[in-house]
Amino acid sequence: MKMVIIGATGFVGSAILKEAVRRGYTVTALARNTSAIAEAGNGVKAIDVDVTNEAALADAIKGNDVVISAFNAGWTNPNLYNDYLAGARHIEAAVEKSGVKRLIIIGGAGSLEIDGRQLVDGPDFPTAYKAGAMGARDYLTHLKTTEQLDWSFFSPAIEMNPGINTGRTGRYRLGTDSPVFDAEGRSSLSVEDLAVAILDEAAQPAHIRKRFTAGY
Repeated sequence: MKMVIIGATGFVGSAILKEAVRRGYTVTALARNTSAIAEAGNGVKAIDVDVTNEAALADAIKGNDVVISAFNAGWTNPNLYNDYLAGARHIEAAVEKSGVKRLIIIGGAGSLEIDGRQLVDGPDFPTAYKAGAMGARDYLTHLKTTEQLDWSFFSPAIEMNPGINTGRTGRYRLGTDSPVFDAEGRSSLSVEDLAVAILDEAAQPAHIRKRFTAGY
């Protein structure tokens, strides 16, 4: 499989890149600065590109089977909401221009629902993540109106951070619009198993034009 990973130097993107290399895929890794990508040259072509440059982005995407976007506008960015939406739309437009049909987007957990209420609208949702969660939520709403691409939108588990130290187990359970909880009432997933779930979806699409999630 030939794939593009956008945001390949980030926390999520770098985990997806490692899993793709592990599986022997041919990868084009994109980021604003790819100098930190240790896998470059190991079946991995690293290209510096800004997502706002749609022409360069589309050119880098051409000829691949799937695009995986782990784009993040930066949690400390004071204009995070607007920059996330703008970046996501630039990516969508570039994928359309490239001729590639399959796009998998790593979004946020904030739009997952419990009893019909999205997490981001709850009183205890962390303020530091709210702008990003709202941006991802609103972009998902937009995606549901488009039929130009075979998209999938992935919402991580509620607990998906560097502190989840289970590593790669290769195990997870899938869900759609609500968090996946374990027997102890936790919704958690390591970034390594997130990468497994994403690349399983890339290899065997099961959520075309749908949102999905995963947890232990």
